[in-house]
Amino acid sequence: MIRRILLGFMGLHILHHASKEPITGVFMIEELRRHGYEVSPGTIYPLLHKMEVSGLLKSRWEVRNGKRVRLYEITSKGLEVLEEGKKRVRELCNEILGD
Repeated sequence: MIRRILLGFMGLHILHHASKEPITGVFMIEELRRHGYEVSPGTIYPLLHKMEVSGLLKSRWEVRNGKRVRLYEITSKGLEVLEEGKKRVRELCNEILGD
């Protein structure tokens, strides 16, 4: 059950960073590690793909340092979901953690 909850928060975290600049899977793995989460490529890439299929992200290929990397950007639908998610998380966290 905790895995499902964390995946939801990871999705919002991905949308948050994608709203700032294009992101890569490697960037998100490192970002989540910085917060204390060990996320494997087998977790992050299917999540990114699912978010793209759902219309929350769009991707494109780019060459960086001679390697092809996939960059993910937030869509307008992703921005809407991010804003709604932030409202709901804020409300629940305030109740759970107190004001």
